[in-house]
This record gives sequence, structure tokens and C-alpha cells, in this order.
Amino acid sequence: MARVIAAPSKYIQGKGEIKKLAQYYRSLGEAGAFIVLDSYILAHHQKIVASSFIEASIPFALERFGGECSKREINRLIKELAAKGGDAVIGIGGGKTLDTAKAVGHYTNMPVIIVPTVASTDAPCSALAVIYTDEGTFDSYLYLKANPNIVLADTSVIAKAPARLLIAGMGDALATYFEARACMTSSAVTIAGGSPSKAAFALAKLCLDTLLKDGLKAKIAAENRTSSLALENVIEANTYLSGVGFESGGLAAAHAVHNGLTSLPETHSMYHGEKVAFGTIVQLVLENADLEEIKQIIHFCKSVGLPTTLKQIGIRRESEKKVMQAAKVCCRPEETVHNMPFEVHVEDVYNAILTADELGAEDTLITKSI
Repeated sequence: MARVIAAPSKYIQGKGEIKKLAQYYRSLGEAGAFIVLDSYILAHHQKIVASSFIEASIPFALERFGGECSKREINRLIKELAAKGGDAVIGIGGGKTLDTAKAVGHYTNMPVIIVPTVASTDAPCSALAVIYTDEGTFDSYLYLKANPNIVLADTSVIAKAPARLLIAGMGDALATYFEARACMTSSAVTIAGGSPSKAAFALAKLCLDTLLKDGLKAKIAAENRTSSLALENVIEANTYLSGVGFESGGLAAAHAVHNGLTSLPETHSMYHGEKVAFGTIVQLVLENADLEEIKQIIHFCKSVGLPTTLKQIGIRRESEKKVMQAAKVCCRPEETVHNMPFEVHVEDVYNAILTADELGAEDTLITKSI
């Protein structure tokens, strides 16, 4: 099978880049931009976005994102685009806003510019949108025709976002190397449509190395809403290295566990990357990874504030039916858990979740270290 690498046509990262948004749009269209923004961006950055297009005398329409990347919201925005006009779709905000904008561009055959205002997921660069129900439960993956034309990451904007969002992005990015490693071993088909490439695997490894080296320093910078080289590095890791790494390197158990967890209402207050972080520990247990490697990942999660136990993601350990439900969803035929280099059954995932929970508990870690 062919090796396939997918990536955005252009990735731009730097301070103040959002002020040049109209300039970047000019390379894609001229009739006007249809801009989807979440509520926070409308409240805090609307003037900056609007002034960029006003100064360039380019027509634009601002549309508030409804809050969930669901089929209903995507269809609503497609109707708004048809009514207001435009020849390019721009998504500005968090992961669900961006996925929704990508889906709108996909269905209308328009170029897409993605402007992440947080580094909370690796969604911006991918040709993938995660579709949820209106209630926030995982529904399906939407495989897009192409990656975004432009991804524009303004680090001065991202640095001002709540630190928890950056940390959640680290949780999402944390899975990239381990899932790519599993897919390389199993020769699984990636989201890019081919075998995992060595280039994608190298990006995935660089992503992990960057998190382990700069993650805690980036967290501290984000908590103080200040910029630093470590923060710049982690934004790139969360957004680009993880984005290209997961798409062309492959997904495996960690994201499937996340999808299983979304079936439990108790986890809906947790961010995508927070659940993926716990899913990464579950995957390492599932594949019987070296204990030192598992402890290194648990230590990293604890150091930056990512969940390592069921309790931290809202599930009581004694809720066996809940854990079994998550395991069953994780093992649905279409799930990426089946990209692991061995056969995975519901009972395997159930046991791995409980073991990961035990390993992630503080007392257990201390005991294991003696």
C-alpha cells in the first residue's frame, strides 16, 4: 500500500498574524469571506477580524457558531452561507468551531482558512471533522476532500486563552506518537488513506519530545498569559506536529477510548484532549508497554494537570456498567482501536481502563516507584 502524507497547503504561526487575515484570504478568493466565529471570539476579537477586511475593502459576513459540531449546525451554516454569499470559508475559534467550518467548506466546495484561537486539539490542520450529536456525544468522523488551504495560528491570541485549553491540547498531542507507533507495527490504513509514512512518524516523535521537554514550561507561561519559546514550541506541537502526525501516522486505541468515554454524560464537562490523555494511558496498558514508559507518561500528565484516573474525568470506579459501556463503544467495528497490532475485545479495553485508573492513582505510583 502507498504511503500518504496529508497536510495543509500553508501553515503560518506567529504573533499578530490574525491582523493579516484579509491579506491571506486574497490568495484564495475575491467575492467575500464567510467567517464562522465562536461566542468568545465575537466578544473579544471581532473588531480585529472585521478591520482586516474593512481596510482591504473585502466583503465579509460574520456568523456565530452554535456550539456543537453537529449535522444540524453544519446544515444551518450552509444555508447562511448561501444567503449571505462568499467564496471562502474562514473558521476562527476552538476545535469544534474549526471542524464545523471545515465541514461547511467541504460540502460547498469552497477553500477554507482555519484560525485556531486555542491550541486545544490537533484538529486545525487535518482533513477530518469530528461530528457530534446536538447533545455532545461522538457521532462519526467526516473525512474531508482536502486539508485546509491555510492554517493561521496567532500565538499572541492563543497565549491569552485559558491555560486549561493548552493543557488539553497537550493531552490530544500526547497520543500522536503512541498511536502512530501502533499503526506502524500493524500497517494500519491512516486517515490520509495509506500506510503510515516515516515522515509522519518522525513528526509524531518530535511532537512527543517537544511536549516532554517544554510542556510544563509552556503551561506556566499560559497560566501567566505570557509568551515564551516553550509556549511557541508547544503550540506548534499541539497544532501542526500532532495534526500531520495523527492524520498521516494513524489513530489507534487512545482516540477510540475517548470516543467511548463521550458516551457517558459524566465526561461531557471534560475537553477532548483530557479524555484522550487518559485514553493514551489505557492504550499503553492495553499493549503492555514497559512500566517505565507508562510511569513517564503518567508523570507528565500529572505535571501539567491532565487526568490520569476515572474520577478525574467524572466516572466513579465502582460504576462498572459505565466503564463497560465506554469499552463497548470503543470497540465498535468502525473504531480505530482495531488499528492496534493485535485483536482487541471489549473485555480487554474494560480491564485496561481499570488498570490505567489504578496506575494513575498517586498512591499506586509511589508504591510502584519504590
